Amino acid sequence: MSDPSSKPLVLDVRVPAQDFSYQVRVGDGLLARLGAELARGREPGRVALISDSNVMPLHGPTARGSLEAAGFSVSELVIEAGEPSKTPERMVELVRGLVDAGLGRHDVVVALGGGVVGDLAGLVAAVFMRGIDLVQCPTSLLAQVDASVGGKVAVDLPEGKNLLGAFHFPRAVLIDTSVLQTLPDDELGCGLAEMLKHGALFSGEHLEQLVEQADEIYARERSLLPRLVATSVALKAACVSRDPLEMAEAGKGRVLLNLGHTVGHAIELVSAYELRHGEAVALGLRATARLSVAKGIAEPGLEEQMVAALQALRLPTALDEWLDGERGAAVERSLRHDKKRADTTVTYIALAGIGDPRTIRLPPGEIMALLRGGAVR
Repeated sequence: MSDPSSKPLVLDVRVPAQDFSYQVRVGDGLLARLGAELARGREPGRVALISDSNVMPLHGPTARGSLEAAGFSVSELVIEAGEPSKTPERMVELVRGLVDAGLGRHDVVVALGGGVVGDLAGLVAAVFMRGIDLVQCPTSLLAQVDASVGGKVAVDLPEGKNLLGAFHFPRAVLIDTSVLQTLPDDELGCGLAEMLKHGALFSGEHLEQLVEQADEIYARERSLLPRLVATSVALKAACVSRDPLEMAEAGKGRVLLNLGHTVGHAIELVSAYELRHGEAVALGLRATARLSVAKGIAEPGLEEQMVAALQALRLPTALDEWLDGERGAAVERSLRHDKKRADTTVTYIALAGIGDPRTIRLPPGEIMALLRGGAVR
C-alpha cells in the first residue's frame, strides 16, 4: 500500500524554444518561381498541391509546372470552392489523400488558393504525421494580407468558425499579386476589409492610402498592388511576431487582430456564409466604431469616419439589419460561442481612434445593447 504522504517525483522535460520565423515574398509573377523557391535548402521530394475548383484551373498549371521543373513530384488535391468545404470531414479526406499520394514527414503541402484553402490545407499539414512543411501561395487579396500570414489554421464546426484548429507556421509565403488580375471585384473588396482593419489598428497613413487609391486598386494597377499588400502584411506580421501563439496578456498581442471579427464572425455564421468573410468584417468594423463611441472610449464621429472608408472601398455598411428580430437574436447566440469568450464575457477590440486599439471585456448581451442603442440616425 502506497504512502499517501510521500512526495511525487518531479521531472523537468526541457523543450528548446522553436523558431517560427519564415519569409514572405511579395511581387508580380512570383508563382512561376514557386519550384525554385521551395527547392532552396532541400532536396526535391513530393508535394501535395491543394487548391479549389475555381483556382486550380486558373493557376494550378503554373504552380505545378514550376514545381516539376524544379524536380518535385506533384499530386493535386482539389476541393469545392467555398466555406462549406472547410469541415473536419474534408480535412480527414485530404489527409488520406496525402497518404495515398505517398507523402512522408519530409514532404510538403502547398496551399494554392484563398483563405478556405489556406486554412484547410494548413490544418492538413499540421496534423499529417504530426506536422509537415507548409507553403502558402494565397490567390485572393484576403488570403494574401491575412489568412496566409500568422500561422493560424482551422476548420469550422456547426457552432462557429475556426473552432477546430492549430498554430502551424508556414515554411514560406509566396504572394503573387499578378493573380489578383483574375479576382472578382467583390473578392477584392473582402481583402480590402482586412487591409482597412490593419490601418485602423496600426496606421492611419495606410488607411488613408487605401481610401485615396481605391479606384486604382480596383483597376488592378500592377505597380501599386505589391507595395500596398506588402505594407499590410508588414503591419500584421509585426503584431504576430510579438505574440506568435496569442499568449500575451489582453491588449498586448495578436488578439488585437480580432478587430471587427467578434461581431463580423457572428454575422457571417448567421448568414449561413452568404455574406463573404470580408463583407462580414466590414460590418464588424462599423460595429466596433459604434460600440467604441457608445461605451465612451472614442469621440463621436468615429462611426461616420469608418462608414466613409468602407463606402470608398465599396464595402457593405448595413449593420442595423443584423441587430434586431430573429437575426439579432441569432447573432447574440453566436457571440456566446466566440473563441475569445471567458465565462460570460467576450474579449472585444475597441478603438479610441484610428491607430489606437483598446481591449475590453463585455457580455454578448451588452455588446448587442450598445450596438442597438448607439445607432446613428
